[in-house]
Amino acid sequence: MTGRPATSLAAIRRWSARINVADLLMWIVGGAILIFIVAGSIATLRLGIYSFRQWVDFIVFGLAQGGVYALIALGYTMVYGTLRMINFAHGEVFMSGAYTAYFLAFTLAQNGWIERYPVISLAMIFAVSMGTSALVAVLVERIAYRPLRNAPRLVALITAIGASFFLQYAFRGLYGSGFKAYPRMSFLEGSWSLGDFRILHLQVVVIVAAALMMAVLYLFIQKTKTGKAIRAVSEDKAAAALMGISVDRMIVITFVIGGLAAGFAGVLFALMFKQVHFFMGFIPGIKAFTAAVLGGIGNIPGAMIGGAFLGIFESLGPILFLDGFGIKAPYQLKDAIAFAMLVLVLIFRPTGVLGERLVQKKA
Repeated sequence: MTGRPATSLAAIRRWSARINVADLLMWIVGGAILIFIVAGSIATLRLGIYSFRQWVDFIVFGLAQGGVYALIALGYTMVYGTLRMINFAHGEVFMSGAYTAYFLAFTLAQNGWIERYPVISLAMIFAVSMGTSALVAVLVERIAYRPLRNAPRLVALITAIGASFFLQYAFRGLYGSGFKAYPRMSFLEGSWSLGDFRILHLQVVVIVAAALMMAVLYLFIQKTKTGKAIRAVSEDKAAAALMGISVDRMIVITFVIGGLAAGFAGVLFALMFKQVHFFMGFIPGIKAFTAAVLGGIGNIPGAMIGGAFLGIFESLGPILFLDGFGIKAPYQLKDAIAFAMLVLVLIFRPTGVLGERLVQKKA
């Protein structure tokens, strides 16, 4: 009987020794945020302000928005998987395609092509956006990252931030600092009615297009020889090189795939929010990074799941968490809600939902 209390006391001491003040403060902050979320949600639901149909509308919009985040997050997670670095210039890769494609979209609208040949016009807009983003991604890799591949990670991180600012102001100089409005596309307007529910044509197009693009990219990575080579480089560059795989080529292909997905997402984003500008990649880029961390950075299915979850969380969260406290215009705090999610993930699950647990090796 005397052995059990001693064993329990020793276990408590070991557990307390592993906890420091910083960890304790982080758990307190995380717990406070969770209490706030639960209390706000209960208060909002008790008020009964929103109907079931409105909640469904929030979810559908969140899925559309989350599909865009997921496509951008794929670029973050693939680059991290191969180079173990965060490409903070990826938001500007996303911006470059949508911003450049605007000029084609405007020209097609002026000539009446969008109304006469909507599918061909939209395909051309996507092609220009994806091609531009892929080109910018490859140039960033070749000029900014490849010379620093063996440098400390902090150097690569600072370079990525510098490349982000350079691209922002380069495109500001090329295209101007004003907002550009994407032309109206009548074939994407209107809605379908499913009983009491109404779904916008544009939302269906965005959700389906994002899902198809993610499926194609996932199958490419999992089923093709090039995809297997990319995964081999991600696992061990030296071993992959010994097996005859061109590491540099696979890294370039990784940046191309990330750029294509970002360019595709850029047009979807522009169709949803109707405008582009030189700074448009910053906030979606940070949110896509949040989605990648949420799903497990370096994990492709995790990036998809994280993007969808973050989109729904951002769409529902401001209304569900804040309306019950009587906060005016809660949707203006949607960015704060998204970044609160990042804080919670980093506190309670730093490796993400599908991320691998890291094992600390002691020398």
